[in-house]
Order: sequence, then C-alpha cells, then structure tokens
Amino acid sequence: MPGSKTVCSRDDLRPNKRLGQHFLRDRSVINEIIERSGFIESDSVLEIGPGLGALTIPLAGRVNRVLAVEKDGRLTETLGQRLSQQGIANVTLINDDILKVDLRKIIEREEGKIKAIGNLPYNISSPFLERLFNHRHLISMAVLMFQYEFAERLLASPGGKEYGALTVLIRYDADVSPLIHVSRDSFYPRPKVGSMVVRIDMEGMHARRSADDRFFSMVVKGAFAHRRKTILNSLGRTLSTYESIEIRDALNICNIDPMRRAETLDIDEFITLADTLKRMGAIYSY
Repeated sequence: MPGSKTVCSRDDLRPNKRLGQHFLRDRSVINEIIERSGFIESDSVLEIGPGLGALTIPLAGRVNRVLAVEKDGRLTETLGQRLSQQGIANVTLINDDILKVDLRKIIEREEGKIKAIGNLPYNISSPFLERLFNHRHLISMAVLMFQYEFAERLLASPGGKEYGALTVLIRYDADVSPLIHVSRDSFYPRPKVGSMVVRIDMEGMHARRSADDRFFSMVVKGAFAHRRKTILNSLGRTLSTYESIEIRDALNICNIDPMRRAETLDIDEFITLADTLKRMGAIYSY
C-alpha cells in the first residue's frame, strides 16, 4: 500500500511469479540493510536482482560503483529510466541471469575485490552460493537476503535439524552472521515466509583447515547423504573406496562414536575425520 514508509511497484510491472520476484518496499528495512551492510565510499558492489531499485538507488549514494545484474528485461529498462531521471551515473545495469553471466569478466574490470548484495529467490539460493564461493578470489564479502528457513541452515549449530552439509561447508569457507530479520509485510507481493539478511565474510574462513579440501567436502556430503542413518552407515554407502571396517577404524581413531549421526559432528570433528580417512586411504592404496 502506498505511503511514506513504503516503496511500491508500478501497476504495469507486476512481479513475475516464475522468477520468484518479491519487491522489497519497506523504507525502514531498506535503510537498515544499507546501514548495517558496512559498505564504504570506495567499494564496488555487485547487486543481484535489483528489481525496481529499492536498494540500488540508496546504495549508489554510499559507494563508488554498483554493478546490478537483473534477469528481467522489463525491470532493467524501468530501473535504467529511474536512474537516468535521478542523475545517478555510478550504476551499471546488466540484463542477464546471475547464474549464467560471466562474473569474472564483470568483476575483473574493478580494482581489487568487490562486495555483493542481493535479495535471492529461494530457488537460486544454493546455486548462487556455489557461484559466490567459486569466485571468492574476486569477492570479499556478501550481504544476502534469504528465506528465513534457508538462512537458519547457514547459521545452525550441531544437533539441530537445520544443521547439514550446507552449514558445514559454508561455515568452513566463510564467517556467517545474521544482520536483520525481515517480515513478510516488507514485500510486495507478500511471501509465504519471512526472510533474514546475513553477512558472509569470504575472508573469514574457519581457522583450522583440512589437508584436502575436496576430500573434506566429499566426506561431509557423504555423512549427510543418509541423515537418518549413523555416520558409519551413511559413509559406508557413499565412500565406495572404503570398507565399513576401515571407516569404523577411522571413527574410533578420531574418538567419534560410529553410532552418532552426522548432524551431531562439528566442523573440527569433520576435519579430523576427513584427514584420518585420507591418510588411511593412502596407506591402504600403498
């Protein structure tokens, strides 16, 4: 509903349900996101899904440059007109799919690493995070809005149902912290669930590192592949090059009860387990 506290979409630009569009319209939330993001004047910022510019326009007044990638051509055209009318010249609009666009080509034109911001549809949250981490050499930090349940998975602690392979792998490679809870009423149209803005510091990796990151990832995914099973049984089904007795030996060496389930292990236990299995595999292959 129009009002001093909201930013509304134009009547002729209805949100595209297929693209999962929900326009952020609450000015107080927009201002809080900008304030708490920690962007500084010299920053170049990649914005994912700028829509009608609710974040783009105030952000442009805070940072050096905004690179805004929008999949919907209607919104790209309309936002371009708004930026032109307001004399905003430090925003580059790119009409493309954030999951397909050549990020390296876009970002490498900037000096040093850039930062990112965006309100992500649920259906691209996981694939975008994968792209984000594949470009960590170009992006230092991201402030991203996810559906609440997805954000909970990123922030979960061992022992809960939200804690999973995604939690472990993201927290292994970055420091993740909550910034703002956003209610459904802050969007048009009103989504079915609330959202949360989180900060992902790409330079805040877990202090302890595995001897082999790829094998660590394989072990974590294998451990959670069958959540209802014990970690012994789950890994036995997924690590095809290891015998069950070998996995049991590794768990015992790590002081991990083979009857525990994956969601009870913390990151350091997964690192210890992965490194132990890696060493044992090298011995057995020899």
